[in-house]
Amino acid sequence: MATINLNSNPDITDPFAGVDFGQLELSLRRPRTLMDFLLSGLVGLMTLSALVPLFSVIGMLAWRGGRRLSTAAITQLPPSAMESGGGFGNAIIGTLLMVSVAVVITVPVGIMTAIYLAQNRHSTLAEVVRFSAKVLTGFPSILAGVFAYGAIVLTTGGYSAIAGAVALSILMLPTIILTSEDAIRMVPSRMKEAAIGMGATPTQTVWMVLIPTAIPGILTGVMLAVARAAGETAPLLFTALFSNYWLWSHGHAQLMRPTASLAVLIYNFAGMPFDNQVELAWAAALVLVLLVLSTNLIGRSLSGRQVQS
Repeated sequence: MATINLNSNPDITDPFAGVDFGQLELSLRRPRTLMDFLLSGLVGLMTLSALVPLFSVIGMLAWRGGRRLSTAAITQLPPSAMESGGGFGNAIIGTLLMVSVAVVITVPVGIMTAIYLAQNRHSTLAEVVRFSAKVLTGFPSILAGVFAYGAIVLTTGGYSAIAGAVALSILMLPTIILTSEDAIRMVPSRMKEAAIGMGATPTQTVWMVLIPTAIPGILTGVMLAVARAAGETAPLLFTALFSNYWLWSHGHAQLMRPTASLAVLIYNFAGMPFDNQVELAWAAALVLVLLVLSTNLIGRSLSGRQVQS
């Protein structure tokens, strides 16, 4: 890189000739610097105060749940009253299965809706759908359970994993729609224009340019929606209920019968008068927090990858 010598050219004046750099030094005796120091310290203190409840909950879960956590607790069935041992293996399987079915239901609908909103952002229908999705983000989870109860449980005549998955999909849908729309809209317009200039049809532009470019953001929304769904309790009380048995029978999963989940197991066992079941509730809570935390970390990683790209 070439440098300019100000002393060799008298026509060029030094722009910093009149600046007293000594006055730019930070000093706590200056009111502005002192105020900046005090406010920075206050913000740091408030941040640490906000983190205290989070780390307190995680610490208590690690202390109370970690003592009971073992391979047997993860692989065995829940114990009956006044029995020792047991586990919540069926609740882990049930949670993963219902969330997976909810993802299968929600992701295609959410992505297709996000594509329409991104491509027709100013149309009346798009505005209505976008507003409805934002309203659904604050939708009480118990109402999703009541809806699935009336639409699925009463229709089929029993609680089931499918009903639970439908209730969870209602809660996941707005998150996937809004985050996917933002990810698609963040794709540089020059990429779309280049694809159109090369003769690509609108459909080819969407599926071969927009979606592959926006996939990290879309996956981020999916992970955030999964993290929310995995910790829901109220919808599953109305739809999947609970079961003390494994989900599969005779070599295949029984999706149309009551299904265990970690959230409902914690709800049931935490109020029991038996120490063994209370300890299992703490261990299940630790496992659930680790699952949700892992999902959130994956979502953050994908979001950071999108920003870097």
